[in-house]
Amino acid sequence: MNADDLPTLRDELEAHGLWANKGLGQHFLLDLNITRRIAKTAGDLHGQTIIEVGPGPGGLTRALLEAGAHVIAIEKDARFIPLLEPLNAWSEGKLTLVQGDALEVDEEALLADASSAHIISNLPYNVGTPLLIKWLKSGPWRGPMTLMFQKEVAQRIVAKPGSDAYGRLAVLAQARCNARLEFTVGPRAFTPPPKIASAIVTLKDRPDPYPHLDALERVTFAAFGQRRKMLRAALRSMTPDAETLLNAAGITPTARAEEIDQAGFRALAEAWRAHT
Repeated sequence: MNADDLPTLRDELEAHGLWANKGLGQHFLLDLNITRRIAKTAGDLHGQTIIEVGPGPGGLTRALLEAGAHVIAIEKDARFIPLLEPLNAWSEGKLTLVQGDALEVDEEALLADASSAHIISNLPYNVGTPLLIKWLKSGPWRGPMTLMFQKEVAQRIVAKPGSDAYGRLAVLAQARCNARLEFTVGPRAFTPPPKIASAIVTLKDRPDPYPHLDALERVTFAAFGQRRKMLRAALRSMTPDAETLLNAAGITPTARAEEIDQAGFRALAEAWRAHT
């Protein structure tokens, strides 16, 4: 099965009279060399179940099917369903299409006989972060993730304490996963070209994931909401007894959020859980 034997994506878009919907954050990745690289970055996909969000015209979908994966593609824009449907026959039944909003879909219910799924997606820009948070909170069905974001969002996911990009997203993502920025993709690779570059991030479950992500969300929202303030001031939006909370977590009250590492935020989340 070779995706080069299929009509080009550009020809398919023209034949169906389709264009990108800016309101849905659509930018089409039509270069099969890049989509194949994304699939390769995810590892050996033969026989694996993959969830893909926002397939659009199916550039990445083709590469995933070519790699031997079973793909569940969730597409909100119904215009693309007729364009994607022929890929099911081409892949000998390895494509399942779901028309709907990925933020509302119950992914586990879609897995049928599969116990888990790798998530591989070129995410629509306007929903990338909330989808990542949703998947970080999900149950054991969710396997590794290989995701494309705007480059600055990717940098925020993998950021370390002390860096300008370090914030809530880094703390939440790294509470559950080891995150790695794999490579960047320039704007000209997309149709229409976005204003900024994109990047692929891999997220693989860490051996010691923090289980209480809701608590971590709460404390990081307060801590980074006023990131230039000392934590004893920033956390007052969450509790009037901020210094007691920080002392319980072993954190200096005069520290700032960008100085606190993963272990520190875990301790702070635990202190807040015990305090409430």
